Amino acid sequence: MGAPGRRATAWAGGYFLPRDLHPGAWWIWTLGLAVAASRTTNPWLLLTILAVVCFVVIARRSEAPWALAFRIYFGLGVLIVVFRVGFRFVFGGAEGSTILLTFPEIPLPAWAAGIRLFGAVSAESLLGGLYDGLRLATMVICLGAGNALANPKRLLKAMPPALYEVGTAVIVALSVFPQLAESALRVRRARRLRGGTTGKRMHVLRTIVIPVLEDALDRSLHLAASMDSRGYGRAGTARRRARFTTGLLMIVGLIGVCVGVYATLDGTTPRFLAFPVLASGTVVAMLGFRLAGRRVRRTRYRPDRWRPAEIVVAASGVAVAAAMFATSDVDPTNLNPSLTDLSWPLLSWTPLCGVLVGVLPALLSPPPETPHDHHPPAAAGGIPENVPERVRA
Repeated sequence: MGAPGRRATAWAGGYFLPRDLHPGAWWIWTLGLAVAASRTTNPWLLLTILAVVCFVVIARRSEAPWALAFRIYFGLGVLIVVFRVGFRFVFGGAEGSTILLTFPEIPLPAWAAGIRLFGAVSAESLLGGLYDGLRLATMVICLGAGNALANPKRLLKAMPPALYEVGTAVIVALSVFPQLAESALRVRRARRLRGGTTGKRMHVLRTIVIPVLEDALDRSLHLAASMDSRGYGRAGTARRRARFTTGLLMIVGLIGVCVGVYATLDGTTPRFLAFPVLASGTVVAMLGFRLAGRRVRRTRYRPDRWRPAEIVVAASGVAVAAAMFATSDVDPTNLNPSLTDLSWPLLSWTPLCGVLVGVLPALLSPPPETPHDHHPPAAAGGIPENVPERVRA
Protein backbone atom coordinates (compact mmCIF):
# COMPACT_ATOMS: atom_id res chain seq x y z
CA MET A 1 0.00 0.00 0.00
CA GLY A 2 1.38 3.37 -1.01
CA ALA A 3 1.64 6.54 1.04
CA PRO A 4 -1.71 7.97 -0.17
CA GLY A 5 -3.46 4.71 0.74
CA ARG A 6 -1.91 4.68 4.20
CA ARG A 7 -2.93 8.29 4.78
CA ALA A 8 -6.49 7.54 3.68
CA THR A 9 -6.64 4.52 5.99
CA ALA A 10 -5.29 6.54 8.91
CA TRP A 11 -7.77 9.35 8.21
CA ALA A 12 -10.67 6.90 8.09
CA GLY A 13 -9.51 5.30 11.33
CA GLY A 14 -9.28 8.68 13.05
CA TYR A 15 -12.65 9.73 11.65
CA PHE A 16 -14.49 6.95 13.48
CA LEU A 17 -12.64 7.28 16.78
CA PRO A 18 -15.14 7.62 19.67
CA ARG A 19 -15.77 11.26 20.51
CA ASP A 20 -18.63 13.65 21.25
CA LEU A 21 -19.79 15.63 18.25
CA HIS A 22 -20.41 19.35 18.25
CA PRO A 23 -23.86 19.92 19.83
CA GLY A 24 -24.76 22.36 17.06
CA ALA A 25 -24.49 19.57 14.47
CA TRP A 26 -26.98 17.42 16.34
CA TRP A 27 -29.39 20.33 16.76
CA ILE A 28 -29.24 21.20 13.05
CA TRP A 29 -29.99 17.56 12.23
CA THR A 30 -32.83 17.54 14.76
CA LEU A 31 -34.38 20.77 13.51
CA GLY A 32 -34.12 19.54 9.92
CA LEU A 33 -36.18 16.47 10.73
CA ALA A 34 -38.64 18.54 12.78
CA VAL A 35 -39.13 20.93 9.85
CA ALA A 36 -39.67 17.94 7.56
CA ALA A 37 -42.32 16.58 9.95
CA SER A 38 -44.10 19.94 9.99
CA ARG A 39 -44.52 19.81 6.20
CA THR A 40 -46.55 16.60 6.05
CA THR A 41 -49.49 14.79 7.63
CA ASN A 42 -48.81 11.53 5.80
CA PRO A 43 -48.66 8.88 8.55
CA TRP A 44 -46.21 6.71 6.60
CA LEU A 45 -43.72 9.56 6.29
CA LEU A 46 -44.19 10.59 9.92
CA LEU A 47 -43.65 7.02 11.12
CA THR A 48 -40.55 6.82 8.92
CA ILE A 49 -39.20 10.01 10.50
CA LEU A 50 -39.87 8.55 13.95
CA ALA A 51 -38.07 5.34 12.99
CA VAL A 52 -35.07 7.31 11.69
CA VAL A 53 -34.91 9.42 14.86
CA CYS A 54 -35.17 6.41 17.17
CA PHE A 55 -32.53 4.48 15.20
CA VAL A 56 -30.04 7.35 15.31
CA VAL A 57 -30.67 8.02 19.01
CA ILE A 58 -30.17 4.36 19.92
CA ALA A 59 -27.02 4.14 17.81
CA ARG A 60 -25.37 7.40 18.85
CA ARG A 61 -26.58 8.43 22.30
CA SER A 62 -24.10 8.31 25.14
CA GLU A 63 -24.42 7.07 28.71
CA ALA A 64 -24.83 10.62 30.02
CA PRO A 65 -27.88 11.53 32.13
CA TRP A 66 -29.41 13.76 29.43
CA ALA A 67 -29.56 10.76 27.06
CA LEU A 68 -32.21 9.24 29.33
CA ALA A 69 -34.61 12.11 28.57
CA PHE A 70 -35.55 10.71 25.16
CA ARG A 71 -38.07 8.28 26.64
CA ILE A 72 -39.80 11.21 28.36
CA TYR A 73 -40.25 12.99 25.04
CA PHE A 74 -41.46 9.76 23.46
CA GLY A 75 -44.07 9.35 26.18
CA LEU A 76 -45.07 12.98 25.71
CA GLY A 77 -45.57 12.32 22.01
CA VAL A 78 -47.86 9.38 22.76
CA LEU A 79 -49.91 11.57 25.09
CA ILE A 80 -50.21 14.23 22.38
CA VAL A 81 -51.68 11.73 19.93
CA VAL A 82 -54.09 10.36 22.54
CA PHE A 83 -55.29 13.84 23.54
CA ARG A 84 -55.72 15.06 19.97
CA VAL A 85 -57.85 12.04 19.10
CA GLY A 86 -59.71 12.24 22.41
CA PHE A 87 -60.64 15.87 21.79
CA ARG A 88 -62.47 14.80 18.64
CA PHE A 89 -64.69 12.58 20.79
CA VAL A 90 -65.32 15.21 23.47
CA PHE A 91 -65.76 18.35 21.37
CA GLY A 92 -67.59 16.69 18.52
CA GLY A 93 -66.17 15.27 15.36
CA ALA A 94 -68.99 15.12 12.84
CA GLU A 95 -67.00 16.60 9.94
CA GLY A 96 -67.54 14.01 7.25
CA SER A 97 -70.14 11.54 6.10
CA THR A 98 -68.78 8.34 7.67
CA ILE A 99 -70.31 8.38 11.15
CA LEU A 100 -68.77 5.80 13.46
CA LEU A 101 -70.26 6.63 16.87
CA THR A 102 -73.02 8.84 18.21
CA PHE A 103 -72.87 10.05 21.81
CA PRO A 104 -75.58 12.03 23.59
CA GLU A 105 -74.87 15.68 22.83
CA ILE A 106 -74.75 18.15 25.74
CA PRO A 107 -76.54 21.42 24.84
CA LEU A 108 -74.55 24.62 25.34
CA PRO A 109 -75.73 28.24 25.71
CA ALA A 110 -75.93 30.60 22.76
CA TRP A 111 -72.67 32.38 23.58
CA ALA A 112 -70.83 29.07 23.03
CA ALA A 113 -72.02 28.73 19.45
CA GLY A 114 -69.70 26.64 17.32
CA ILE A 115 -68.62 24.41 20.21
CA ARG A 116 -70.12 20.97 20.66
CA LEU A 117 -69.81 18.50 23.51
CA PHE A 118 -69.97 14.89 22.35
CA GLY A 119 -72.45 14.05 19.61
CA ALA A 120 -71.66 12.29 16.34
CA VAL A 121 -68.09 11.21 15.62
CA SER A 122 -66.96 10.58 12.05
CA ALA A 123 -64.02 8.65 10.68
CA GLU A 124 -62.78 11.73 8.81
CA SER A 125 -62.62 13.73 12.04
CA LEU A 126 -60.76 10.99 13.90
CA LEU A 127 -58.25 10.63 11.08
CA GLY A 128 -57.72 14.39 11.06
CA GLY A 129 -57.00 14.35 14.79
CA LEU A 130 -54.71 11.34 14.38
CA TYR A 131 -52.72 12.96 11.56
CA ASP A 132 -52.36 16.30 13.35
CA GLY A 133 -51.45 14.65 16.63
CA LEU A 134 -48.90 12.39 14.96
CA ARG A 135 -47.29 15.37 13.24
CA LEU A 136 -47.00 17.36 16.47
CA ALA A 137 -45.76 14.29 18.36
CA THR A 138 -43.09 13.67 15.72
CA MET A 139 -41.85 17.25 16.03
CA VAL A 140 -41.68 16.96 19.83
CA ILE A 141 -39.81 13.64 19.64
CA CYS A 142 -37.36 15.16 17.14
CA LEU A 143 -36.59 17.94 19.63
CA GLY A 144 -36.21 15.29 22.32
CA ALA A 145 -33.62 13.58 20.16
CA GLY A 146 -31.60 16.80 20.15
CA ASN A 147 -31.66 16.86 23.95
CA ALA A 148 -30.63 13.20 24.09
CA LEU A 149 -27.73 13.49 21.63
CA ALA A 150 -26.30 16.95 22.38
CA ASN A 151 -24.66 17.91 25.64
CA PRO A 152 -26.67 20.93 26.88
CA LYS A 153 -23.71 22.25 28.88
CA ARG A 154 -21.34 22.08 25.91
CA LEU A 155 -23.98 23.88 23.88
CA LEU A 156 -23.36 26.97 26.00
CA LYS A 157 -19.79 27.21 24.71
CA ALA A 158 -21.06 27.14 21.13
CA MET A 159 -23.51 29.98 21.65
CA PRO A 160 -22.68 33.34 20.08
CA PRO A 161 -21.46 36.03 22.47
CA ALA A 162 -24.74 37.92 22.11
CA LEU A 163 -26.59 35.10 23.89
CA TYR A 164 -24.02 34.91 26.66
CA GLU A 165 -26.15 36.94 29.07
CA VAL A 166 -29.12 34.58 28.80
CA GLY A 167 -26.93 31.50 28.95
CA THR A 168 -28.05 30.63 32.47
CA ALA A 169 -31.74 30.56 31.59
CA VAL A 170 -31.12 28.64 28.36
CA ILE A 171 -29.04 25.91 29.98
CA VAL A 172 -31.38 25.55 32.96
CA ALA A 173 -34.35 25.26 30.57
CA LEU A 174 -32.59 22.68 28.41
CA SER A 175 -31.52 20.63 31.42
CA VAL A 176 -35.00 20.24 32.96
CA PHE A 177 -35.99 17.03 31.18
CA PRO A 178 -32.52 15.44 31.50
CA GLN A 179 -32.56 16.26 35.21
CA LEU A 180 -36.03 14.70 35.50
CA ALA A 181 -34.84 11.51 33.84
CA GLU A 182 -31.77 11.28 36.06
CA SER A 183 -33.78 12.06 39.19
CA ALA A 184 -36.37 9.40 38.32
CA LEU A 185 -33.60 6.84 37.91
CA ARG A 186 -32.04 7.80 41.25
CA VAL A 187 -35.37 7.67 43.11
CA ARG A 188 -36.34 4.31 41.60
CA ARG A 189 -32.96 2.85 42.50
CA ALA A 190 -33.26 4.15 46.06
CA ARG A 191 -36.79 2.74 46.47
CA ARG A 192 -35.67 -0.61 45.10
CA LEU A 193 -32.82 -0.76 47.61
CA ARG A 194 -35.22 0.07 50.43
CA GLY A 195 -37.75 -2.50 49.27
CA GLY A 196 -40.43 0.11 48.67
CA THR A 197 -41.75 -1.19 45.34
CA THR A 198 -45.18 -2.21 46.67
CA GLY A 199 -48.04 -0.29 48.22
CA LYS A 200 -51.07 1.72 47.26
CA ARG A 201 -50.98 3.54 43.96
CA MET A 202 -51.38 7.02 45.46
CA HIS A 203 -48.68 6.30 48.03
CA VAL A 204 -46.30 5.10 45.32
CA LEU A 205 -47.12 8.17 43.23
CA ARG A 206 -46.44 10.48 46.16
CA THR A 207 -43.16 8.76 47.01
CA ILE A 208 -41.90 8.94 43.41
CA VAL A 209 -43.26 12.07 41.76
CA ILE A 210 -42.59 14.53 44.58
CA PRO A 211 -38.96 13.42 45.20
CA VAL A 212 -38.28 13.40 41.46
CA LEU A 213 -39.61 16.93 40.93
CA GLU A 214 -37.87 18.23 44.04
CA ASP A 215 -34.53 16.67 43.13
CA ALA A 216 -34.70 17.88 39.51
CA LEU A 217 -35.60 21.42 40.58
CA ASP A 218 -32.84 21.50 43.20
CA ARG A 219 -30.23 20.29 40.70
CA SER A 220 -31.33 22.87 38.12
CA LEU A 221 -31.17 25.66 40.71
CA HIS A 222 -27.73 24.49 41.83
CA LEU A 223 -26.60 24.58 38.21
CA ALA A 224 -27.96 28.11 37.83
CA ALA A 225 -26.27 29.23 41.07
CA SER A 226 -22.92 27.74 40.06
CA MET A 227 -23.11 29.38 36.63
CA ASP A 228 -24.07 32.72 38.19
CA SER A 229 -21.09 32.54 40.55
CA ARG A 230 -18.81 32.04 37.54
CA GLY A 231 -20.07 35.13 35.76
CA TYR A 232 -22.73 33.70 33.47
CA GLY A 233 -25.60 36.08 32.87
CA ARG A 234 -23.73 39.20 33.90
CA ALA A 235 -25.02 42.47 32.53
CA GLY A 236 -21.75 43.90 31.24
CA THR A 237 -20.64 47.53 31.10
CA ALA A 238 -22.62 48.82 28.11
CA ARG A 239 -24.43 52.15 28.28
CA ARG A 240 -28.19 52.44 28.45
CA ARG A 241 -28.52 53.81 24.92
CA ALA A 242 -26.42 50.98 23.50
CA ARG A 243 -28.51 48.45 25.40
CA PHE A 244 -31.74 49.96 24.03
CA THR A 245 -30.48 49.97 20.44
CA THR A 246 -29.17 46.42 20.68
CA GLY A 247 -32.33 45.12 22.30
CA LEU A 248 -34.57 46.85 19.76
CA LEU A 249 -32.62 45.39 16.83
CA MET A 250 -32.69 41.90 18.29
CA ILE A 251 -36.42 42.00 19.10
CA VAL A 252 -37.40 43.37 15.68
CA GLY A 253 -35.11 40.92 13.94
CA LEU A 254 -36.39 37.91 15.89
CA ILE A 255 -40.01 38.92 15.21
CA GLY A 256 -39.19 39.09 11.51
CA VAL A 257 -37.49 35.69 11.66
CA CYS A 258 -40.51 34.15 13.42
CA VAL A 259 -42.95 35.61 10.88
CA GLY A 260 -40.74 34.53 7.98
CA VAL A 261 -40.30 30.98 9.30
CA TYR A 262 -44.04 30.63 9.88
CA ALA A 263 -44.80 31.91 6.39
CA THR A 264 -42.22 29.56 4.91
CA LEU A 265 -43.57 26.49 6.70
CA ASP A 266 -47.22 27.36 6.04
CA GLY A 267 -48.02 27.00 2.36
CA THR A 268 -51.22 29.09 2.61
CA THR A 269 -49.45 32.26 3.78
CA PRO A 270 -48.72 34.96 1.15
CA ARG A 271 -45.27 34.51 -0.35
CA PHE A 272 -44.20 38.12 0.32
CA LEU A 273 -44.22 37.23 4.02
CA ALA A 274 -41.91 34.24 3.52
CA PHE A 275 -38.42 34.80 2.16
CA PRO A 276 -38.34 38.65 2.12
CA VAL A 277 -39.43 38.95 5.76
CA LEU A 278 -37.21 36.05 6.79
CA ALA A 279 -34.15 37.51 5.06
CA SER A 280 -34.68 41.04 6.40
CA GLY A 281 -35.37 39.75 9.91
CA THR A 282 -32.21 37.64 9.78
CA VAL A 283 -30.11 40.64 8.71
CA VAL A 284 -31.53 42.86 11.48
CA ALA A 285 -31.12 40.11 14.09
CA MET A 286 -27.52 39.42 13.02
CA LEU A 287 -26.75 43.14 13.33
CA GLY A 288 -28.20 43.15 16.84
CA PHE A 289 -26.25 40.02 17.75
CA ARG A 290 -23.04 41.57 16.48
CA LEU A 291 -23.55 44.76 18.49
CA ALA A 292 -24.41 42.74 21.59
CA GLY A 293 -21.42 40.47 21.15
CA ARG A 294 -18.93 43.33 21.05
CA ARG A 295 -19.44 44.15 24.73
CA VAL A 296 -18.97 40.55 25.90
CA ARG A 297 -15.43 39.34 26.48
CA ARG A 298 -14.89 35.70 27.22
CA THR A 299 -12.36 32.95 26.69
CA ARG A 300 -12.97 29.34 25.74
CA TYR A 301 -11.07 26.36 27.02
CA ARG A 302 -10.91 23.68 24.35
CA PRO A 303 -13.50 25.17 21.97
CA ASP A 304 -15.59 22.67 20.03
CA ARG A 305 -14.59 22.62 16.39
CA TRP A 306 -16.51 21.56 13.32
CA ARG A 307 -15.00 18.53 11.62
CA PRO A 308 -16.13 16.44 8.64
CA ALA A 309 -18.38 14.29 10.84
CA GLU A 310 -20.25 17.35 12.10
CA ILE A 311 -20.74 18.55 8.53
CA VAL A 312 -22.15 15.16 7.51
CA VAL A 313 -24.61 15.14 10.42
CA ALA A 314 -25.80 18.70 9.84
CA ALA A 315 -26.02 18.26 6.06
CA SER A 316 -28.19 15.15 6.42
CA GLY A 317 -30.75 17.06 8.48
CA VAL A 318 -30.79 19.97 6.03
CA ALA A 319 -31.18 17.50 3.14
CA VAL A 320 -34.26 15.93 4.74
CA ALA A 321 -35.93 19.33 5.15
CA ALA A 322 -34.97 20.37 1.59
CA ALA A 323 -36.43 17.15 0.17
CA MET A 324 -39.74 17.86 1.89
CA PHE A 325 -39.84 21.43 0.57
CA ALA A 326 -39.08 20.21 -2.95
CA THR A 327 -41.76 17.51 -2.79
CA SER A 328 -44.43 19.92 -1.54
CA ASP A 329 -44.23 21.83 -4.83
CA VAL A 330 -44.20 18.72 -7.06
CA ASP A 331 -46.59 16.29 -5.37
CA PRO A 332 -48.40 17.91 -2.42
CA THR A 333 -51.16 15.28 -2.26
CA ASN A 334 -48.72 12.66 -1.01
CA LEU A 335 -47.58 14.88 1.84
CA ASN A 336 -51.09 15.81 2.99
CA PRO A 337 -53.60 13.02 2.33
CA SER A 338 -57.18 14.06 1.68
CA LEU A 339 -59.76 13.41 4.39
CA THR A 340 -62.82 13.76 2.17
CA ASP A 341 -62.21 10.50 0.31
CA LEU A 342 -61.20 7.81 2.79
CA SER A 343 -58.38 5.69 1.36
CA TRP A 344 -54.92 4.51 2.29
CA PRO A 345 -52.39 7.38 2.13
CA LEU A 346 -50.11 7.25 -0.89
CA LEU A 347 -46.34 7.24 -0.60
CA SER A 348 -43.89 8.17 -3.34
CA TRP A 349 -40.19 7.44 -3.51
CA THR A 350 -38.96 11.04 -3.49
CA PRO A 351 -40.03 12.04 0.05
CA LEU A 352 -39.29 8.55 1.37
CA CYS A 353 -35.71 8.60 0.10
CA GLY A 354 -35.34 12.16 1.38
CA VAL A 355 -36.36 11.08 4.89
CA LEU A 356 -34.05 8.06 4.80
CA VAL A 357 -31.09 10.42 4.27
CA GLY A 358 -31.54 11.35 7.93
CA VAL A 359 -30.25 7.93 8.99
CA LEU A 360 -26.71 8.76 7.80
CA PRO A 361 -25.51 10.02 11.23
CA ALA A 362 -25.99 6.50 12.62
CA LEU A 363 -23.64 5.16 9.94
CA LEU A 364 -21.23 7.99 9.09
CA SER A 365 -20.58 9.62 12.47
CA PRO A 366 -18.18 8.46 15.18
CA PRO A 367 -19.69 6.71 18.20
CA PRO A 368 -19.89 8.67 21.46
CA GLU A 369 -17.30 8.36 24.16
CA THR A 370 -17.94 5.98 27.01
CA PRO A 371 -16.46 5.99 30.53
CA HIS A 372 -14.28 3.04 29.49
CA ASP A 373 -12.62 5.17 26.80
CA HIS A 374 -11.08 7.38 29.50
CA HIS A 375 -9.90 4.50 31.71
CA PRO A 376 -7.86 1.88 29.83
CA PRO A 377 -8.29 -1.72 31.01
CA ALA A 378 -5.80 -3.01 33.50
CA ALA A 379 -3.51 -5.92 32.74
CA ALA A 380 -2.55 -8.67 35.13
CA GLY A 381 -1.55 -7.21 38.46
CA GLY A 382 -3.86 -4.18 38.14
CA ILE A 383 -1.46 -2.08 36.01
CA PRO A 384 -2.91 -0.38 32.90
CA GLU A 385 -1.52 -1.78 29.67
CA ASN A 386 -0.49 1.61 28.29
CA VAL A 387 2.00 2.25 31.12
CA PRO A 388 5.65 2.07 29.93
CA GLU A 389 7.81 -0.86 30.99
CA ARG A 390 10.15 1.21 33.17
CA VAL A 391 7.17 2.54 35.10
CA ARG A 392 5.87 -1.02 35.57
CA ALA A 393 9.20 -2.06 37.02
